[in-house]
Amino acid sequence: MHLSSYVVRPRREQVVTGLFFALLLVLGLCVYRDYGVSWDEPVDRENGVVNLKYVAERLAPQLARQQAAYATIPPLAGYPDNDHGVAFELPLAALSMIFARGDSIAYYHLRHLLIFGVFWVGCWALYGLARQRFGSWLWALLTVGLLVLSPRFFAEAFFNGKDIVFMACFTVAMYTLMRLLANPTTSRVVLHALATALAIDVRVPGLLLVGFTIGMLGWHFIEQPAKRWLQLGSLYVALSAVFVVIGSPYLWEAPVANFWWAYQRLSHYPADTQNIYFGQLISSRVPWHYLLVWIGITTPLPYLLGALAGLLISVGRLLRRGVRHSSFVSQLDVLFLGWLLGPLLLVIGLRSTFYDGWRHLYFIYPAMLLLAVRGIRWLVGVAGRPQPVRYLALGALLLGSAEIGHTLVRMVQLHPHQQVYFSFLPARTAERLFDRDYWGLSYYHGLRWLLHHQAATTPATVSAPVSTPLIANSLLLSTAEQARLHILRAPQQGRYFITNYRWHPHPYPDSLGREIYTIRAEGLKILSIFDREAVPTDSAR
Repeated sequence: MHLSSYVVRPRREQVVTGLFFALLLVLGLCVYRDYGVSWDEPVDRENGVVNLKYVAERLAPQLARQQAAYATIPPLAGYPDNDHGVAFELPLAALSMIFARGDSIAYYHLRHLLIFGVFWVGCWALYGLARQRFGSWLWALLTVGLLVLSPRFFAEAFFNGKDIVFMACFTVAMYTLMRLLANPTTSRVVLHALATALAIDVRVPGLLLVGFTIGMLGWHFIEQPAKRWLQLGSLYVALSAVFVVIGSPYLWEAPVANFWWAYQRLSHYPADTQNIYFGQLISSRVPWHYLLVWIGITTPLPYLLGALAGLLISVGRLLRRGVRHSSFVSQLDVLFLGWLLGPLLLVIGLRSTFYDGWRHLYFIYPAMLLLAVRGIRWLVGVAGRPQPVRYLALGALLLGSAEIGHTLVRMVQLHPHQQVYFSFLPARTAERLFDRDYWGLSYYHGLRWLLHHQAATTPATVSAPVSTPLIANSLLLSTAEQARLHILRAPQQGRYFITNYRWHPHPYPDSLGREIYTIRAEGLKILSIFDREAVPTDSAR
């Protein structure tokens, strides 16, 4: 069963949906300057510049050598992160030459705005998927609303140029796949191949899209054997491969060999860091339950319960009706189930390297929300029945709605630190058991406070457990502010010691100095500044 190529949308839907996305964009424009620089962003920035130099050397070598910073930019060959996807970083590097012109503040503001822009496009794609699956623009808006009202995702939509950008690109590719399945035309194959390649050129796990596409096309071929399905599948694979190479300069000289190396490196990524998990420092070879726990403690509870209900309903329906000769809606359910469960079971089974929560699997979150809305719709249906069970359903819907409203209030209170949101853990428990601001964004606000309260005539000598996030966030300070700041790489040096408690769940000893400033997010301590020249007081302990 295929859907028509074009669907006429009622005017009310166009107005309300347009207004919703316009307001979301305005919200992003209002707050994108509020966030600091995350731990990874300077490295990602350099990766984009290195690849831009490589491209420029091949397309316009004379112009490339005329650039002032040309000699200081490392070559792509031998660069440690040359196999990382640059589908976002490379265009950003080019745009920054036009709009930032070496100004680090302008660059990171532009970067955060563009990351949010990609997230915004991903929201549109999620709307399209939900609109098709549920046949209702209201349910589709609810799906997108749940994504926006996911505190960690909202915050990271401004600074996480890897996982949020990949999630958005993956969602776009799933949307183009749905359109291809609904109406298999050559133009839609080309568009889906472009979307697939874009996702792969952001992160190699985008290869899952190829598996989903071949699987769904094969399903159609089994139901309706036709040479056209084979032709479309072959065209899709060929075009995707070509587009992937075009979008990744690292592959230009040796596409097969270099892609295989990138894949192998991803599969055996070096476990060179640690995580705080249930109060213990563990390696990046995490236990099988690590991802499930992190998903559970950072996702609003109504979304989790709704997704569990939607998963059970979808599986039950498929078992009753079977997958052969099923409706297009059932095929979408299979696709969404595979989107959620496939990657999760795969990485658990392979014991893949993970650190910093579950951000590497953020791209499955839209599927979780689609299933959550499926579960909510079922509850609404039960609430409309005459049986006594309707009161249980009504109670669940009221409690869930209240919790979603509470989540909105918490997001406002947490701003701009929604990245440390925990769904139900008390602050003291979260401090003791799990990493907090592992992105390091709170350093920016700590530095701003310190410079505001430090005498302008006296340089502020500061250190941190690791200087990387401290240096990164200093890039959002003005030239005059940076001149007043002396960052020392040795943590035991300097008058001021700033920490975000990464890898350190316990309080620091009084011998370190007096704690003169603290940032708390809903009671969760995420940053402290200690003055080594000040005597500790009882109130600071």
